[in-house]
Amino acid sequence: MSGRVAALCGSAGVALLALSGAAQADQFSWSASLTGTSDYVFRGISQTDQDPTIQGSLGFEYGMFYAGAWASGLDFGPPSTGFGQDAEIEVDWYGGIKPTWKNSPVGDVNFDFGVIYYSYPGAADPAAELDYVELKAGYSFASPFIKNLTTGGTFYWSPDYGGEVGSVWTSESTASYALPKVGVFDPTISGLLGYQKGEDAAYNGGGEDHYYYWNAGLTLAVENLSFDFRYWDTDLDPGGLCSTGPLQCDERFVFSATVALP
Repeated sequence: MSGRVAALCGSAGVALLALSGAAQADQFSWSASLTGTSDYVFRGISQTDQDPTIQGSLGFEYGMFYAGAWASGLDFGPPSTGFGQDAEIEVDWYGGIKPTWKNSPVGDVNFDFGVIYYSYPGAADPAAELDYVELKAGYSFASPFIKNLTTGGTFYWSPDYGGEVGSVWTSESTASYALPKVGVFDPTISGLLGYQKGEDAAYNGGGEDHYYYWNAGLTLAVENLSFDFRYWDTDLDPGGLCSTGPLQCDERFVFSATVALP
């Protein structure tokens, strides 16, 4: 995986240098990030066999429209697992709109309607295609009752989830609370509760057609740097690829450090 990760870092660096100073229009903006994490956890399940990896993103916005890409290193285990042979990188392409409902009964509500294409370049798919598409619809708003509290929810739907296992629905509820400044840091505590249900009991590797996952953690931000300390867990029982193979789904603590531009 080291060669692919190095290529990812190099590509992100070239993109950042090329874009520096390019954002001029008052409605146009761009953003980029580079993250080092102790484990890439997606919806409660490790995508790197509990090993660290590098992640990067590049995004563009024009008014309410947005588009971009996010990438991460992967480790789905050896080809003998029969899942995602040789997959060492995930690249997610996304786009959508973010309208705002001004002066609603609970204040300004921010919406997010988009599409995500999950791709696994270089993977020799064993028996089914890993790439898949999800549609999403989400909202968030600042609490009118508790200062510094922001809540929200997002719903995802894939007509044919990764591995060609059929339709999968996912819902996530989130909450974050900004704490008073501590020294140079702006701390925020946040959490997420997710639920996923699919047509095929084998789609998540745990022998169930649905499961819950959650996380809670603390983020320390200073200028364009952030440090995240997070606890993850699911209600999946060990079995199949989950907890006994590379796709670990038991409880874990994950540390991530991110630098964001501009």
